[in-house]
Amino acid sequence: MMRRLLWPSVVLALVIAYPLLFSTPFQQRLGALVLLYAIAASAWNIVGGYAGQVSVGHVVFFGCGAYAAMAAYAHFALSPLVGIPAGIVFAVAIAALVGGPTLRLSGHYFSMATIAIAELARLIVTNTEYLGASPGLSGPAVPRNLFDLSFVSALPYYYLFLLVLAITLLITWRMTNSRMGFYLRAIRDSERAARSLGAPAARTKLYAYMLSAGLTSVAGALYAMMFGFIDPESGLGILISVKMLIMAALGGAGLLFGPLVGAAILVPLEELSNSWLGGQGAGLTFVVYGAIIVLISRFQPGGLLALAHRLWERHRKVPEAAAAEAGHAS
Repeated sequence: MMRRLLWPSVVLALVIAYPLLFSTPFQQRLGALVLLYAIAASAWNIVGGYAGQVSVGHVVFFGCGAYAAMAAYAHFALSPLVGIPAGIVFAVAIAALVGGPTLRLSGHYFSMATIAIAELARLIVTNTEYLGASPGLSGPAVPRNLFDLSFVSALPYYYLFLLVLAITLLITWRMTNSRMGFYLRAIRDSERAARSLGAPAARTKLYAYMLSAGLTSVAGALYAMMFGFIDPESGLGILISVKMLIMAALGGAGLLFGPLVGAAILVPLEELSNSWLGGQGAGLTFVVYGAIIVLISRFQPGGLLALAHRLWERHRKVPEAAAAEAGHAS
């Protein structure tokens, strides 16, 4: 039991101590971004990993949280923190509205439908003055109080995001060990077989979609508060959905810590490429994302955590086989 808890404890200690070990502003900002995108990817993982419904339009829910947080300040002079519950309500309502018809689709048809919804939402926001149109909305230029969550240093954001990520993972863990989680895994493996055994497939997928939407909106609100503004590209750009998808798939879709592993690899890669190449880094990011999708699909559909688990099991069985062989020889 102690040996099983050793490595998780070491990893947890390193995550908590990260800002103290790597104390430059760039390193702290990088750590905060990893945790922020891990929240978004973990939220996507509920519907994309556990339910097997590959949504490429989750940025709609991300944008709900981001715009609700900034609108709370821009229109009502309230703390952006007040916008988080409103963002959750809007995201869950949209998920309930569009989830009914779109979740009846399967495979790439569902993915294409979610892309269409995301693009429609971006066009609507771009042409809506109340939501800032193309220039977007800004948060407090100078923090008025602690509840504005506007900090110069990335350190407070790091620990705030770590707390929210822990809550997100706890919700996901509770969900996966509940009846809903068992239904989702059965639906992912074979929806027809799950239906024949009495699983309420349509309702379960919709609940997962709504839960995922609400958690994704929280990630969007945190993003807006950290950067202090939101516009249609940063809040509703399709690339955000692609990032969530790739992070979860890279680490291991349908695994609790898969999105965190994917974010820990992909975010530094993107930030470093943008830092080294300046304005040319964005183009390279698209190339890298495409290459990762191809490599994962071709060689490791289960993600890096599944690969690590398989290698560990193989390594552990070698001494056991050798011991058994020695026993037979004696």
